[in-house]
Amino acid sequence: MDSLLKKELEIFATQIRMGIIESTYNAKAGHPGGSLSAAEVFAYLYGKEMRYRANEPKWENRDRFVLSKGHCAPGLYSALAYKGFFPVEDLKTLRHIGSYLQGHPNMNTVPGVDMSTGSLGQGVSAAAGMAKAAKYLGKDINVYALLGDGEIEEGQVWEAFMFAAQYKLDNFCVIIDSNGLQIDGACADVMSAEPIDEKMKAFGFEVAVINGNDLDELEEAFEAFHKSEKPFAIIMKTIKGLGVSYMENQVGWHGKAPNEEEYNIAMKELNAKLNELEA
Repeated sequence: MDSLLKKELEIFATQIRMGIIESTYNAKAGHPGGSLSAAEVFAYLYGKEMRYRANEPKWENRDRFVLSKGHCAPGLYSALAYKGFFPVEDLKTLRHIGSYLQGHPNMNTVPGVDMSTGSLGQGVSAAAGMAKAAKYLGKDINVYALLGDGEIEEGQVWEAFMFAAQYKLDNFCVIIDSNGLQIDGACADVMSAEPIDEKMKAFGFEVAVINGNDLDELEEAFEAFHKSEKPFAIIMKTIKGLGVSYMENQVGWHGKAPNEEEYNIAMKELNAKLNELEA
């Protein structure tokens, strides 16, 4: 990856993490862990990969992104805010009564959100339908869906995968954030979906298994998606809570907001990272 672009994306990913902490702290609720693990893919999608217009969120020919693991809205909102879809300052209103930034994405109120999600499994099904519609209309539109590894325990997810293979949706990219943890504990203990890569291949996908917190590996995976003649799956091995020392790989931070002391520690760490990148 070009060094200047990589630096820009690293800065963007750090800003996304700062927005996640800012929003969940002010909400006194939310899901920081799985939002933080996906910061690099949010940065890559909105910093390089996708075609969109922040000043025209409903642009007909935009690529579509569906956050199937809708509880990680703080990460998506932060990416959208830093790309100009709405003011960064509004992140502080997350989950507040009257705010348009609720705990799960709402396509009717949030500029840049392409599908309302939250009930796990349903987002990827909608995304597969969008990819099929783009094919039917002859549109050069790619559709991306981000799922959690806990989410793929849902049966509906695999029906969507079968649909994508049946209709040869080579414009459809499924991204699985495999951080190994879900609300009730380790995915391996709750309901293991492994081997995810072999199952995805059996369901008709071309698959890339990568370090999802590495921007160079993300670039290689998305380049492979563009060359594929099948629906594509990127299985990202990530660290839940990455970027905030005390949250990393800790299941308790799946759905808990930082208190004031924890907020200050997190923002100090992230500001130090940002200063280092901007130096």
